[in-house]
Amino acid sequence: MKTMVIGGGKVGEFIADFLQKQGHNVVVVEERREELERLHKEVGEQNVVLGSGTDPVVLESSGIRQMDVVAAVTGKDEVNLVVASLARFEFNVPRVIARVNNPKNAWMFTDDMGVDAALNQAELIGHLILEEMSLGDMVPLLKLRRGQYSLIEEKVHPLSIMAGKRIEEIKLPDQCVLIAVLRKDDMIIPHGKVEIQAADEIIALAHFSQLDELDAILGPAGQR
Repeated sequence: MKTMVIGGGKVGEFIADFLQKQGHNVVVVEERREELERLHKEVGEQNVVLGSGTDPVVLESSGIRQMDVVAAVTGKDEVNLVVASLARFEFNVPRVIARVNNPKNAWMFTDDMGVDAALNQAELIGHLILEEMSLGDMVPLLKLRRGQYSLIEEKVHPLSIMAGKRIEEIKLPDQCVLIAVLRKDDMIIPHGKVEIQAADEIIALAHFSQLDELDAILGPAGQR
């Protein structure tokens, strides 16, 4: 996969180094000349371009038309939005990711601005804190759609209202779906006739607003 990272600060450097270690091709565009020596050392001189990520000429000469992904991760939201719009609407990049520095600006990072995925660190951390405070034994595995949905894992408590029932008999939250049932060394694809047993590990996808409700179903009845 070919990725262009706009912004060669600590975040951009980490992303580039991480992707390179996974075997992907990366180009970093950075306009601050004083950052070049560090970037050359960390990601390779041949992978670093000096110039502004908001300059279409710089983007074109850096090979943006051949990129699978553009990640705008500078420390300025206005720059990241301009980069996203150029990448999507001028150069037709398939996937555009943008960093949100100020949470108050998150509302602008939308499809209309060319952003496929916005990385709002403050919002994600906030959701994590809320979950750690309220979700007991539920383990978040992955965040999706800017933290709106969570892939979670939780063990069915022996006193759960789920234990001993078939999936078709269990009323789940309307924005929740079971992905898999892990039982000892087996993975069971969930369908209506599958009977849930105590100590089963449930993998589910749910909206963040319904995680408490799902946790109450999986946990001991009457004790949540």
